[in-house]
Amino acid sequence: MQSTTSPTTVDQRLLTARLIGSSRITPPDSPEDVRHMIFSTDDAGFDARIGQCIQIMAPGQFGNQHHTRLYSLAHIDHVDAQHTEFSLLVRRCSYLDDFSGERYAGVASNYLCDLPLGSVVRFSGPSGHPFSIPANRQSPLLMVGMGTGIAPFRGLVNRIYDTLGGWDGKVRLFYGARSGLEMLYMNDQNQDLANYFDQSTFKAFQAVSPRPHFDEPPAVELAIEKNAAEVREMLQEASTQVYIAGPHAMLGRVEDSFANILGGTEAWTHIRQNLLASGRWHVVLY
Repeated sequence: MQSTTSPTTVDQRLLTARLIGSSRITPPDSPEDVRHMIFSTDDAGFDARIGQCIQIMAPGQFGNQHHTRLYSLAHIDHVDAQHTEFSLLVRRCSYLDDFSGERYAGVASNYLCDLPLGSVVRFSGPSGHPFSIPANRQSPLLMVGMGTGIAPFRGLVNRIYDTLGGWDGKVRLFYGARSGLEMLYMNDQNQDLANYFDQSTFKAFQAVSPRPHFDEPPAVELAIEKNAAEVREMLQEASTQVYIAGPHAMLGRVEDSFANILGGTEAWTHIRQNLLASGRWHVVLY
């Protein structure tokens, strides 16, 4: 997932990593090409956590040596003291030229998606605030994601149920996509999150866009409001951790939903201030 974290906050030491896995997780008939990519680095100084970002150095254009983009770390595995494996969720992107109106392939995303296994990439980082797991296993975890924003949540869910052996508090994931085909980690091509549906504390709520062929964001806020009572209870709980990941456009809509189910902007502002002050508000946007 590409992140908005400012490049000036990134550790500028250049590191290297080798591509050891690359699999498309959207179905063959989906117009979206999203890949789960696994890299291995033996740079001992690379100390990162899920939700932080790295800056990928893609080949440059127009005389520039590098074309850089930030991507959120979807999974981290410290194999040993010298080796770390990490995963990125990369969507093949394109953009429209403002002057010609022509569509061009996104430089960094297409560079990564087309990499053959064994290729070595250069990167710097990590940066940004990680999606860390609280020490209190009874803390409710409220996760809201859209698009490739599902990446860090897949990593979090994996850690609390597989690595830690379970979670006592509620874990609720609200996830939106343009269509059922883009339900990353929850579609016919890849069902990683289905592994946790039998956990008593985990529930996932899916929402798809009412206009899947347009750029209108998925109505994830409607899924939140359909479960208003439970979300309200979680937001009012003093130990709830809130995690949000996805495009910039989603944040305001999600916050409006929170305000609606809490009875107004004033009530939401008070709770949001408490979440921020206590370090329980975690956001990664791109």
